[in-house]
Amino acid sequence: MIVHASDYLGAGNGDPAATRSSLIGRLRDWEDAGSWQEFFDTYWKLIYSVAIRAGLAETEARDVVQETVVCVARQIRDGGYNRTRSTFKNWLCLITRRRIIDHLRKRTDPKLRHVPTPGGTTRTDTLARVADPAPLADDLWDQEWRKNLLDAAIERVRTQVTPKQFQIFDLSVLRELPVSEVRKLLKVNAAQVYLARHRVGGLVKKQVKRLETRAENLPGAPK
Repeated sequence: MIVHASDYLGAGNGDPAATRSSLIGRLRDWEDAGSWQEFFDTYWKLIYSVAIRAGLAETEARDVVQETVVCVARQIRDGGYNRTRSTFKNWLCLITRRRIIDHLRKRTDPKLRHVPTPGGTTRTDTLARVADPAPLADDLWDQEWRKNLLDAAIERVRTQVTPKQFQIFDLSVLRELPVSEVRKLLKVNAAQVYLARHRVGGLVKKQVKRLETRAENLPGAPK
């Protein structure tokens, strides 16, 4: 598995603890709250990052996270998700896109539609770009989906290996330091570096596959 530091960049500066606490409170009466908390921990960065990159402010992006997860939970509870008709990845993309568009429309003032944003686009441009499902599904969403799976996998693997092994993996793979530098910093030999890279990298790859499988087996989803 070839990995690069750019694949592991964080998804934003939202407040996951506050958002999760509020969200789980709204889902507390639903079956298997623990699984929904795990769902939130796995996907909040993905939803948040896509919302930010679509042009929303941090507070709007946090709202999109909550609204998206609640919508997913409701549709799962009411039988609105059928895995034979769509992959979970595409289904979550559609729900997230709709919530983003809702927020863009709420703040769109006809008098300000053509006022340039700091990025050099107009509000009309931003809304049009997000309203078109193809770019979000094929480009932005795919990028963030892959990054998010790797991020979530790495966080889970961190608890499965020794601190030393993870530190070697972090410096050698995530931070892309030369083996010679890792050896000096951590006072280990080259064999230890390669072994940690192989072991931790293999666990990350397995965890990514596990997360992909779990995505199609949400709490209450029809089998």
